[in-house]
Amino acid sequence: MKVFNTLTKKKEEFVPLEEGKVRMYVCGPTVYNYIHIGNARPMIVFDTVRRYFEYKGYDVNYVSNFTDVDDKIIKKAIEEQVSAQEISQRYIAECKKDMAGMNVKPATKHPLATEEICGMVEMISELIEKGYAYEKNGTVYFSTRKFKDYGKLSHKNLDDLRSGGRSLLVSGEDEKEDPLDFVLWKPKKEGEPFWKSPWSDGRPGWHIECSVMSRKYLGEQIDIHAGGEDLIFPHHENEIAQSEAANGKEFARYWMHNAFLNIDNRKMSKSLGNFRTVREISEQYDLQVLRFFMLSAHYRSPLNFSAELMEASKNGLERILNATDNLKHLIASVATEEMSAEEKEAFSKTDAYVEEFEKAMDDDFNTADAIAAIFELVKYANTTATAESSKEYLRGLLDRIVKLGDVLGLILDKKEELLDADIEKLIEERQAARKAKDFAKADAIRDELLEKGIILKDTREGVQWKKA
Repeated sequence: MKVFNTLTKKKEEFVPLEEGKVRMYVCGPTVYNYIHIGNARPMIVFDTVRRYFEYKGYDVNYVSNFTDVDDKIIKKAIEEQVSAQEISQRYIAECKKDMAGMNVKPATKHPLATEEICGMVEMISELIEKGYAYEKNGTVYFSTRKFKDYGKLSHKNLDDLRSGGRSLLVSGEDEKEDPLDFVLWKPKKEGEPFWKSPWSDGRPGWHIECSVMSRKYLGEQIDIHAGGEDLIFPHHENEIAQSEAANGKEFARYWMHNAFLNIDNRKMSKSLGNFRTVREISEQYDLQVLRFFMLSAHYRSPLNFSAELMEASKNGLERILNATDNLKHLIASVATEEMSAEEKEAFSKTDAYVEEFEKAMDDDFNTADAIAAIFELVKYANTTATAESSKEYLRGLLDRIVKLGDVLGLILDKKEELLDADIEKLIEERQAARKAKDFAKADAIRDELLEKGIILKDTREGVQWKKA
């Protein structure tokens, strides 16, 4: 299995620290509002990476945090005149609803920053003792020049960063010894939540939380650290500096980053009026469509969100769902149980589609090509599954499609759609008209149902229908 490592800028063979196990940390959202579709991409992408490791037989310890103390959370709390905790707890709950809608599996552990403050104070103290950090008037800074490998992930060097202007400099106060030093702990401001520390009553800087949570729940060394490419610098760069300075060993073996998501070929931003939350998308589409859309491109490729592409994703997912639904109808109606010799030979040909799927996923999790392999399997099922097939053959086809779909987190069960009594009555009347050979009346009822948004399909197994 090949993984593109941001650290080395090349694909590398995946070799875990411990055989059969994967330790994986993914940076989670800051919970001050509903998550947006930019947040959704890493959630879906790295959930799929996790699922594929599990499909391959690995035991995956998957940790993803919630940042529940932050300037944006505090600002929102002040605006609503409630506590920061109330804001963060509200939006953690909403985030989990959206994650469930996207079929993102809960992490092995979802740590909260506010519950790990003691660990952060401990790591900051270690960094001071080892000479990597210093305190000025209650603020603690990390000294970037003391960490000789600073910039190795973003492939920047300190002199380039210094000459690059303020836009590249890490945020902090004016008292730091070097403009590139970053904050590990800062004193409280009026009205802010705070915690006790040896340096001041205050709160941690953003970067320290992931270093602490990763060490606590995964150990000093991990296999994979992942997130959006916007986190490479400074967040992940700073995590490496903190963790490796404190622990004295390599932090993560592989760094994975998904590319940006644009809206109608423009960067998503509230000022442009193209900001989209997952909750808003759920009002227009099943979130399985959003997941399918996110996986339709390689995770390292920029992805453009548009109504046209969402419709294409909806149609693509529907194509797979129709195939699985048709197989279920056939299974319920055919009489033969066991596969014939010819069917066994036909079924063996589906191994090639599974191999294509795994080949794509083994090549740095190429979900676009993996979906293409599922489409080929669906096409094969559509052309070989008939009312004369055996249940065993049909179940085999269905199981293969569903299993590969599950690796991608796609739920390949059509939701039961309920008809009201009037529509049910019309379908029954149409069936009676067909039996009486009153085809004019049957056609008229079909047209009436179409006007009500119901599409009928006459098959050997009976009438099938779907909403237009």
